[in-house]
Amino acid sequence: MTTKTSTARRNVSPLAKVALALVGLVQIGLALAAFSDLWARPATQVRMTKPAWIPIILINWIGPLAYFVGGVKR
Repeated sequence: MTTKTSTARRNVSPLAKVALALVGLVQIGLALAAFSDLWARPATQVRMTKPAWIPIILINWIGPLAYFVGGVKR
């Protein structure tokens, strides 16, 4: 028995699957980089508290970018 979901997945081209995997890897990489930077950076160089940034960084794309753009004091 096939379901609609499995049929839809089979109709996705291999290139689209690779592109989706790459987008996912970039998202994970951004989050890991943001968490790594947050961990290593002194609290005096971070806007807001470090614990406040943890749930923000978990927001896809927006969280890590917000941390790097607005959360790090330069």
